[in-house]
Formats: sequence, structure tokens, C-alpha cells
Amino acid sequence: QVQLVESGGGLVQVGGSLRLSCAASGRTFSIYNMGWYRQAPGKERELVATITSSGGSTSYADSVKGRFTISRNNAVNTIYLQMNNLKPEDTAVYYCKAMRQWAPYTTYWGQGTQVTVSS
Repeated sequence: QVQLVESGGGLVQVGGSLRLSCAASGRTFSIYNMGWYRQAPGKERELVATITSSGGSTSYADSVKGRFTISRNNAVNTIYLQMNNLKPEDTAVYYCKAMRQWAPYTTYWGQGTQVTVSS
């Protein structure tokens, strides 16, 4: 069982920055690939960024490439999302997701943290 707790959201002006954190419980954090997702009002949840269990590989949605950076620190069971040059369209609830990298491929979600970008 993995519990995920996001933090770091808030209100920021256009062009500003925020750093989200997602802290995971449990002793097996390093076997989970991790991801950040977001959901804006009236829209479906979408993938923002992913990172492999070792942190050796990352991927990003086209809409955030060059502005967001995902990272992880397995020593403290935490992943991060550094968000720079924020835009109004980045406004959403941001969720982290843990994906076990082999069978049974269990997934876990955090409760989300609100990010609001004002223009």
C-alpha cells in the first residue's frame, strides 16, 4: 500500500513559478514509476509528466515541455514538479500517481493540490 500526499499548490501570477511535492509512504517507493497529472474544471484528467523508478528517464506533455521539470528523491520518498513560466491554462488540480513497474502494476493516486494562475 502506498499513500501519496501532494503539497505546494497555490495562487501565482502569470509567469511565476511553483514547486509541487508528492510525498509517498511505504518502503518500496523506488519500485514505482511516478507521474504528475492535472484536471481543469470541466476537462478530463491529463498527463503532465512522468519519471521512471530510478529517475533516469522523464517525459512531458507538449504543453509543458521546457517549462516544467519532474524529479524525484528516492531517499526521502518524494517526487517534485518544478513549474516555471506559468500560464492561465496551467490552472488545475494537480495529482501525483504511483505505478508499480511490474505485476500486478498497482496504481495509487494522491488527493490533489490546486494550482491557480492569475492573469
